[in-house]
Amino acid sequence: MNYKTTIGLEIHAELKTETKMFCYSKNDTEEKSPNVNICPICMGHPGTLPTINKEAVKKVLKVGAALGGDLADFSEFDRKNYFYPDIPKGYQISQYKYPLVKNGSLNGVKITRVHLEEDTAKSSHDTDDYSLVDFNRAGIPLMELVTEPVIHSGSEAAEFSKELQLLLRYLGASDANMEKGEMRVEANVSVSESDTFGVKVEVKNLNSFRAVERAIAYETERQIAALERGGRVIQETRGWNESRQETFSQRMKEESHDYRYFPEPDLPKLKISEIQEFSEENLRKELPELPWEKRERMKKYFGLKNEAVEIYVQDIGMGKFFETAINHLGVELPSQLGSSTPKLDVSVNLASNYIISDLSGLLKEKNFSSDELKMDPKDFARLISMTAKGELSSRATKDVLKIMFEEGGDPEEIVKEKGLAQTSDDSFIKNIAEEIIVKNPVAVEEYKKGKENALQFLVGQGMKLSGGKANPGVLQKMLKEKLGKNL
Repeated sequence: MNYKTTIGLEIHAELKTETKMFCYSKNDTEEKSPNVNICPICMGHPGTLPTINKEAVKKVLKVGAALGGDLADFSEFDRKNYFYPDIPKGYQISQYKYPLVKNGSLNGVKITRVHLEEDTAKSSHDTDDYSLVDFNRAGIPLMELVTEPVIHSGSEAAEFSKELQLLLRYLGASDANMEKGEMRVEANVSVSESDTFGVKVEVKNLNSFRAVERAIAYETERQIAALERGGRVIQETRGWNESRQETFSQRMKEESHDYRYFPEPDLPKLKISEIQEFSEENLRKELPELPWEKRERMKKYFGLKNEAVEIYVQDIGMGKFFETAINHLGVELPSQLGSSTPKLDVSVNLASNYIISDLSGLLKEKNFSSDELKMDPKDFARLISMTAKGELSSRATKDVLKIMFEEGGDPEEIVKEKGLAQTSDDSFIKNIAEEIIVKNPVAVEEYKKGKENALQFLVGQGMKLSGGKANPGVLQKMLKEKLGKNL
């Protein structure tokens, strides 16, 4: 039979704020010592009162504005009642009926809602006879985004998750590092034989994009196999076993009424229109260039290939380095899309090629991120300018770039010190050409018989013999003249 897979995502992201959601304890995801960023409020001690973190509310509203969602005017927090050792109060403060954001879309996927809540503590089960709980994470502002059930494959779900992670980083709302638990994905997967929805199974706490894709693929196959055997799919919550690459049953799936939601009595209602900085107009003015806007601009103005554009969009630091460098090359950077004429400058592609191939390779070799790059974009631009003018060969440019990456320095001084300047001196190149012709009689004969690749081989040998100093264009012209073929 033909089965249809339907997927809805619930994605949690820890927000970047100075303090926790409802108290003044530090929000520090890098803290290694357990139970130090805590206070009576986030530990749920009797008689304590929470207060709302204004910055967390603003960050969620900004996410909603970027998604084109409907920003709430009235909103409130609710108590979500359930017991678990990582919930210090015995309930979680969340939002139910009145979320901060409704609707919107991302990557063609419709958004149901975006709301704000507090994170749980972190449990460790590393020993056989007891578990440990670290409450540093308890109470950290947690954004939850829920999609409509309009996704139909694991790869589509993973791509959506990647784009959301990118958006959160552009907005400065969250670092969203999945390996650190700052962003977690839950997938609601159902399989049916028609356009109706099947039984929904929730797969919890997927902490990598690969896990998102593989868990959904496994769960789809598991449900289909159950239906093919004449069995039925049970509504439940399942986990993902990374080592075994399979989902496993955790508990029966709760419904919303199981949590006994009711308005949080210790927090005031929010009337967004009464807070001027939360107005939609002000929020939109504060939005930076968004990932999809940057893609369009870089393609239109710089004529870059999709692969290069995606690198500069995904790696914010590398994108900034590229644009700063080409600005020093005299290429205008439009402040917004449509504000100026495209600049398809040859130096743009030259700079991009060296960044993507050579500079990225050096970073990977040292296991550095682009944020750790010490090279001044202005110095890099001067190196590219020298190359574009024919003052340096490609080989020499790579050598100078490596020195600048490892030691820093002025590219012109490095070239002078290492004797790497390219030359178009006729007498020097003439001697190189004559020596190459003598040493490579087979290639010479092949070229005379019409094999153009043989000429490129001879030019390559000449560049090697000259230590990269010979101008390849002049060398090629000289070889053609000596071998009896004019340009």
